[in-house]
Amino acid sequence: MELTVLVDNNTIIDRYFLGEPGVCYLLEEDGKRILFDTGYSNAFLINAHKMGINLLHLDYVVLSHGHLDHTWGLDSLIRMRTEASIEGSQLKRPELVAHPTVFVSKSLEDVPEAGSMLSEEKLSRHFRLSLSKTPAWLTERLVFLGEIERLLDFEASGPMGQIGSGSGIEEDYLLDDSGLAYRSDDGLVIIVGCSHAGICNITEQAKRICQEERVVDIIGGLHLLNPSRKRLEHTVQYLKALNLKSFHPCHCTDLASKIALSEAAPLKEVGVGLRIHWH
Repeated sequence: MELTVLVDNNTIIDRYFLGEPGVCYLLEEDGKRILFDTGYSNAFLINAHKMGINLLHLDYVVLSHGHLDHTWGLDSLIRMRTEASIEGSQLKRPELVAHPTVFVSKSLEDVPEAGSMLSEEKLSRHFRLSLSKTPAWLTERLVFLGEIERLLDFEASGPMGQIGSGSGIEEDYLLDDSGLAYRSDDGLVIIVGCSHAGICNITEQAKRICQEERVVDIIGGLHLLNPSRKRLEHTVQYLKALNLKSFHPCHCTDLASKIALSEAAPLKEVGVGLRIHWH
C-alpha cells in the first residue's frame, strides 16, 4: 500500500505545497484508490494537482469523523467533480464510508457549526453512502474500523462540544471517530484522523478485527493537545509495548506530546508531500 499526505498542518521542507490544520491522505491498495478525509478547504486539490494526482477516479472516500478540519473539503471535491462532469470527463462515483452520525450537526464553544456543512441527503447525490457502526473491508487487507469500543479508561473519557440540533442537542462523545487498519506483511498499519476515541482504543480494535497482534506503524492525529499526565504516560507505555518499527504522529499532536512519544517508538516527520509504502 502507498499513502500520500495531501493535507497536514505541516509540509515537507523544500516542497511547495499548502498546509492547513486538517487531514487528507490518498491511499492506493490492491488497485483501489481511497481518499481518507478531505481537510478544511480545497488545499488537498491544489496539492494533488501539483503532485500530478487525479482525484476524479476514486473508489472510496472515508471520513474519520465529522469535524470541520476533516469534512469541509467535501464541498471542494464535489465542485471539482461537478465541473469535470459538465466538461464530459470520465469519473467514478465513489463509495463514502463513515459512521452513521458523521453528518450530524456539531458545535464547540464559540463555534456554532464545527461539523460537516453538507447533509447526508445532499451527499447521497454524489456518493454511494455506506454509513455503518460495524467494520467494513475496503480491500482484502484494508478495513474501516467502525465505532470504536472504548475499553481503556485513560482515553476518551469526556465529551467535546455538543451534537444534534433543536431540542435534540446532547453532549458529543465523538462516537463517530474511527480509522483504518492495513494488514501489511510485517503487522498492522493504523491510519487515523484525530483519534478522539483514543489511539490505544483504536489500535486494540484493529488488532481484534484483523486478528493480528503485531503493529508496525501508526500515522495520523492523536489529539494529544496538552493532555493530562496520566493519559500521556499511559499512552507512551502502551505504544512502547507495541515495538513499532516507525511512528508518524501529526496534525493534532502537540510538541510536548511528540517529545514524550519519542520514547515509545522511532518518530518520523509528517507533512504534505510525504509518501510511505508498506508491503
